[in-house]
Amino acid sequence: MIDVDSLRVRFGSNEVVKGVSFHVPVGGSFGIVGESGSGKSTVLRAISGLNAEWSGRIVIEGETMKPRRDRAFFRKVQMVFQDPYGSLHPRQTIDRILSEPLLVHGIGEIEARIEKVLAEVALPSTVRFRYPHQLSGGQRQRVAIARALIAEPEILLLDEPTSALDVSVQAEILNLLADLRETRRLTYVLVSHNLAVVTHLCPQVGVMIGGEMVEQLSAEDLRAGRIHHPHTSQLRALSVDLEEVA
Repeated sequence: MIDVDSLRVRFGSNEVVKGVSFHVPVGGSFGIVGESGSGKSTVLRAISGLNAEWSGRIVIEGETMKPRRDRAFFRKVQMVFQDPYGSLHPRQTIDRILSEPLLVHGIGEIEARIEKVLAEVALPSTVRFRYPHQLSGGQRQRVAIARALIAEPEILLLDEPTSALDVSVQAEILNLLADLRETRRLTYVLVSHNLAVVTHLCPQVGVMIGGEMVEQLSAEDLRAGRIHHPHTSQLRALSVDLEEVA
């Protein structure tokens, strides 16, 4: 479904992504983990079409992408952002937020689709006419996921989808995303600094530092410590330490 080959992204004289390559099969889930500033979110923005300044090769479902994407691409590929409060328009009701993608793409049956997608993300229909500030953080992220799903995409790009949420809510959102991938046969690329989040959703993981993907390995090998690059070992050790403290 997704092939990224020798992706490079430069901001002025600063190269922030340096020849990153990976593959995600149809219905698969690939995680990119790294510290802040490692370039992982920049990779996601290049795939999503939000950043047109890149070189290399991005292929989606057999089609080589150009820097500028057409409307059909944005129906096929949707993104869920880190901060659900920042990504939802504060002066629009949930009903308007969910209607807008359908109107943009000329998709009918708006009423039925909104009811269906709210049920899929386990939100009551009563939230439809509320505003984002009237919802909890977890509910807002469920709305953000519903907005991404409502045009029936094939790919979800997830940029730290749980990092702005309380720990007690993170597991609920991760389990929801796992269920949605299974039922809709979605393909995911997940970016996170949290190894536990990545290994929960992704059987394959790429580790980034300084704009480079220094290692790709399975979640099983990561859990077992079958690691080759020292930076991966450092991330794993830090994750274990944090979990012990928690």
